[in-house]
Amino acid sequence: MTITEAPVDADDIVTHKARMPHPAFVLEGGIDAISSINRAAQASGVPASLLHLVALRASQINGCSWCVVDHARQVLADRASHERVHAVAAWRDAPYFSAKERAVLEFTEVLTRLADHHDPISDELWEEMTSHFDRKQISGLLFEIGAINVWNRINAAIRQPAGAH
Repeated sequence: MTITEAPVDADDIVTHKARMPHPAFVLEGGIDAISSINRAAQASGVPASLLHLVALRASQINGCSWCVVDHARQVLADRASHERVHAVAAWRDAPYFSAKERAVLEFTEVLTRLADHHDPISDELWEEMTSHFDRKQISGLLFEIGAINVWNRINAAIRQPAGAH
């Protein structure tokens, strides 16, 4: 069975507009500042496909529609199945993720939801991460998680709609 797009009645679509132009472009050097964090993460040796999963999961948690759509497209471009992309939000119970990916998804979740836990990164999770990644890669993942949370928070504040640039 393949997943197809259901027809949508134009009258059913809710149109959203951002509150203001994107601050990354309003503030001089804004886009360069955040993009440099992303570039550092990309240079860490972590595969782009894993960084895309990180960005998708954090964006789902933060409810950033623009980023969810954009990063789902990236994961699909990485040749992931539609089932895998749809299962990112429920990765714990889905059979589509390796132990390494599961560690990264948990790492992403706890760092995105810092206030939910007294000690967000348990010793067990840290040990799991160090069993899969070296310090440079963990640093890259920390940068990627931090950067996507910045993007998500800016987009949420201005209500940046999915598909808008």
